[in-house]
Amino acid sequence: MDVREILTRYEQGQRNFSQLKLVEAELINLDLQGADFSYSDFRQARLGRTNFSQNKLIEADFSEALLWGTDLSEADLSRALLREADLSGAKLSKACLEAANLSKVILNGANLSQANLSKAILFEADLQASPERSTDLEAANLSYADLSYAKINGAILVKANLEKARLCRANLSLGSRQKAIATDLSEANLQGADLSYADLSGAILVKANLQGADLTGTICDRALLEGAIMPDGTKFKSIR
Repeated sequence: MDVREILTRYEQGQRNFSQLKLVEAELINLDLQGADFSYSDFRQARLGRTNFSQNKLIEADFSEALLWGTDLSEADLSRALLREADLSGAKLSKACLEAANLSKVILNGANLSQANLSKAILFEADLQASPERSTDLEAANLSYADLSYAKINGAILVKANLEKARLCRANLSLGSRQKAIATDLSEANLQGADLSYADLSGAILVKANLQGADLTGTICDRALLEGAIMPDGTKFKSIR
């Protein structure tokens, strides 16, 4: 089924498009809200600014696809493959990305507020703030997610659930560039998280829960830790 046929059938009311092969397809700036593309192959496809909100995209393959500004809010992307995909500025609020593979994905300036990324693989993912906006992960579920070596500079992780997450050697620092934005982990749940050798310099960890976290070799220079619960269960008090 080609793109033209998909659009024709969608306009006629069809919503089931599962198991399609759309490698290198071009679906730009279209409205495909509420459709089912589960198990479909979108490798290297160009899908910028298309409305995939509330879609079923279970185990769909978006490897190396371009999804700039694409609307995937409330979509079900559980177990989807998004390796090396570019989702800069994408809308993923309340999306389900449970157990999805997002290795080396680009999510600069994306909105992932309240998204479910439990058990997701984000190895070497780029979640840095874009020049226009911060990557928004407020209240997102990242429990047991693998964020090893990820770039998370300037992201919003307020009240995010990072329980048992792997953040080994992840970069959450303020950075040195002009007008750098601090990574905000205020009230985040980091219980049992692996933060070994992660860079948290200049990060905001006010009232964050770090109980049981592994801080071996972690860089915390200039980090704001007021009210944070430390690995030994004590509450951090600022030294004045």
